Amino acid sequence: MILSDFDLINYIKSGRLVVEPFSEDIVRENGLDLRIDGEVCILSNTNAVLDPYSTTTDLSLFYRCFKAEEFIFEPRSIYLATTIEYIKVPPELMAFVELRSTFARMGLSIPPTIIDGGFEGQITIEIHTSTFPIKIRRGTRFLHIVFSKVSTPIQKPYSGKYQGQRGARPPQLPIA
Repeated sequence: MILSDFDLINYIKSGRLVVEPFSEDIVRENGLDLRIDGEVCILSNTNAVLDPYSTTTDLSLFYRCFKAEEFIFEPRSIYLATTIEYIKVPPELMAFVELRSTFARMGLSIPPTIIDGGFEGQITIEIHTSTFPIKIRRGTRFLHIVFSKVSTPIQKPYSGKYQGQRGARPPQLPIA
């Protein structure tokens, strides 16, 4: 069951779903529009081999992270971006992350992304860019998050390595 605007407001007012900072203008008909924050990482064009099993991988060879009030997303590139909002999802909910359609119509895309029940943190999202540069300002409503109630509360809520994340986060290595 997908939560409506009425459901979302009640979840937030009850404190079961936390969105900080919260503004009622991010609540949409069937989800929340989260805003892009002022930090991104661009994936580098390199021939170096990223070894996700190594404890000595230098991620600065593969990601260049920076902060700004506006970004020019360069053509045919991949970025990691983060939301202004920090969320806490209760164990009876999960969420689907979608790009707002205006940005998809500009040629941007994101891979399928799920927020697990029990997750808390800012959302880091991978963005694939268009064939032309696109300017985006910090604070722009960028992602649409659709929350769904699971049939029973999740027995093992999310407790992974991205729990509590803040900022645009490259992968945490090594992987298990």
